[in-house]
Amino acid sequence: MPTLPFAQIDAFASQTFEGNQACVMPLDAFLADEVMQKIAAENNVAETAFIVPNGDGVWQLRWFTPTVEVPLCGHATLAAGHYLYAIAGYTGAQITFQTVQSGELFVSRLPDGRLEMDFPAQEAEAVEVDAEISAAFGKAPNKAFVGPCYVGLYDSADDIRALQPDLERLKTLGTSDGKWGLGNFGCLALDGDGVDVTSRFFAPGSGIPEDPATGSWHCMVAPLVQMLTGETEAKCFQAYPGRGAFVDVELAGDRVKLRGHSVTVIEGSFSF
Repeated sequence: MPTLPFAQIDAFASQTFEGNQACVMPLDAFLADEVMQKIAAENNVAETAFIVPNGDGVWQLRWFTPTVEVPLCGHATLAAGHYLYAIAGYTGAQITFQTVQSGELFVSRLPDGRLEMDFPAQEAEAVEVDAEISAAFGKAPNKAFVGPCYVGLYDSADDIRALQPDLERLKTLGTSDGKWGLGNFGCLALDGDGVDVTSRFFAPGSGIPEDPATGSWHCMVAPLVQMLTGETEAKCFQAYPGRGAFVDVELAGDRVKLRGHSVTVIEGSFSF
């Protein structure tokens, strides 16, 4: 029976029970796609990250939700960086992750213990507020944007926290033009307790009703903040009920810096 090492990590978290859960599984070579998908379904967290060494300080990286492979996942990339630094003993200044659809992603360790990720920015453009999506959210946003997903802009953090969307309805709505496809939605307000942005991210189209902490979503948030306020840096809080995650973002040209802590929750082996 094959046995693989793995760790479950809370990403964008300073302590257990915060942020977003990810499993990280180091491999010598990628397994068959259907096997990795079954492993991710068995792990049953938002994403499982599979990493394969590809040179000094370089790893190939793929991400799977319990139902699909995704083109970009921030919190599981942060978890993979945490795994290499905190568990595998990597001591280099920077980790390079090679991905199929999102190019090279970079993770480095900051003096305060946080990790910083360097990701491609995800641009969005203003569109008319969609009445059907607004009905599924239960409250219409003031403005809407479309990029890799549909985004609603609301007045306040209280509006964001109060949303109780119809997830089954949202699963069938949205745009199929972006990388995330149908059924993936972000909402944000330029407001919050000690932060610049409060947001939530719903991904029923990717098998995740609501995501607790989403790095790829913040690759859209940073350009939207710049578009709406002129600021290139923001302290963000993703207001998933019962957990929550702090993500600091900085827009640097066509790249976004994402900064946060992670915590190892479980180390073990996976047999199949």
